[in-house]
Amino acid sequence: MAEFDVLVLGAGSAGELIADRAAMAGLSVGLVEAHLVGGECPYVACVPSKAMLRSAEVRKLVRRSRDVGATADALVLDDDELAFLAAVARRDDLSDHGNDEGAVRNLTEHGVALLRGRGVVSGSGRIEVDGVEHRWSELVIATGSVANWPPIEGLDDVPSWTSDQALTSHSRPKSILILGAGPVGCELAQMYARFGVEVTIADSAGQLLANEDPTVADILADVLRSDGVDILTDVSVTSVGPVASGAEVHFGDGTSLVVERIIVAVGRHPNTEGLGLEHLGIVLEEGAVPTDPDGRVTGQRHVWAAGDVTGIAPFTHTANYQGRIIVDNLLGGAAVGNYRAIPRTVYTDPPVASVGLTVEFAHLEGVDAHSASVELTSVVRATTDASPQGRLVLIADRKRGVLIGASSIGGHCDEWLGELTLAIRAEIPLEILVDVVHAFPTFSEIVETPLRELARG
Repeated sequence: MAEFDVLVLGAGSAGELIADRAAMAGLSVGLVEAHLVGGECPYVACVPSKAMLRSAEVRKLVRRSRDVGATADALVLDDDELAFLAAVARRDDLSDHGNDEGAVRNLTEHGVALLRGRGVVSGSGRIEVDGVEHRWSELVIATGSVANWPPIEGLDDVPSWTSDQALTSHSRPKSILILGAGPVGCELAQMYARFGVEVTIADSAGQLLANEDPTVADILADVLRSDGVDILTDVSVTSVGPVASGAEVHFGDGTSLVVERIIVAVGRHPNTEGLGLEHLGIVLEEGAVPTDPDGRVTGQRHVWAAGDVTGIAPFTHTANYQGRIIVDNLLGGAAVGNYRAIPRTVYTDPPVASVGLTVEFAHLEGVDAHSASVELTSVVRATTDASPQGRLVLIADRKRGVLIGASSIGGHCDEWLGELTLAIRAEIPLEILVDVVHAFPTFSEIVETPLRELARG
């Protein structure tokens, strides 16, 4: 048995950060993890997916070489299967082949005690890791999330992957159906399509990216269709069954589709099952661990939570933000979180990037919101880069004269959205934003016209 000033349950993005920084500050720290230190992002999610998307993007650029004046004649690409395997090799190198030895070494060198195994809270100040009890003064719950698996008849009996499995496999199916048109589903759809896979993406919502601006989602749909993706919205899958070539999918409208493999990307839920949180009197809210702005679990003095398990903006950058807040407070600070400006990004080509509220959600919150929009073709850089597809929608609070939301699709919008993220977080008045000068020619110039329209009221 060991006793720790801080015991962190889960070594994902938030848990790793908290354990490392608390240990470097001189606290005794135990970190409980049964799987990979660093969580899913470096090994089966963020890093491998962006690596594959970049390979697919370059492949598309090569196809367009003559269109942008890079070559006099169109270039001929090599075989899709061989190219996919080359992309997979690069993906695996960048994700360290699923090996967390480097992350483990860094933590242990900083004084973190890594407890390999499954941790279960057994009472106040106590936790069991594979049957061995340890003591804690402060507990941090950072167990992340797990993939949803829809209760579709026959789904367990056909070739199917979660997104994690898709992003660690070396196999390139000839055809796939992606269930779920959220960020992960859209990224996978484009990546596979650009490597010659027949891709269908299906969702029960009426658009891609159900919680984002519809006009932005429509442009993304056009982009994916141009890559060869078949998009089915407002559909339900009633059942699936095995066939010789893979799986036959039956939809609610009576139609069917045969694909080699199904990829399930219908979201995730907080990983709280079997943690023993009931021994601390913690009551979950919609499956998530409720927290106060300082990172403490609601109603608890010495228990904290960070990352996807909190159900708040489940992104790696949110987890890191919450981790920094908790470390500051464990060391005697008084930090609090502010979630009005957490960016949301889909790393397709072109990317989709949003922050703050959409018009619909602003109205639901009772805000007197108004919006202004502009097409990416309004800026010269879109023409010189041959990247005309794009749009920016800005939303402002009419009464307060500040920006409260932005939705965009277009070249490098995941980068130039930073200006708008700062504007929303700092509540910079519109009259100041319209006075900002942007370099010419850049994509960031796109913000000027809608900002001036909003400032006029």
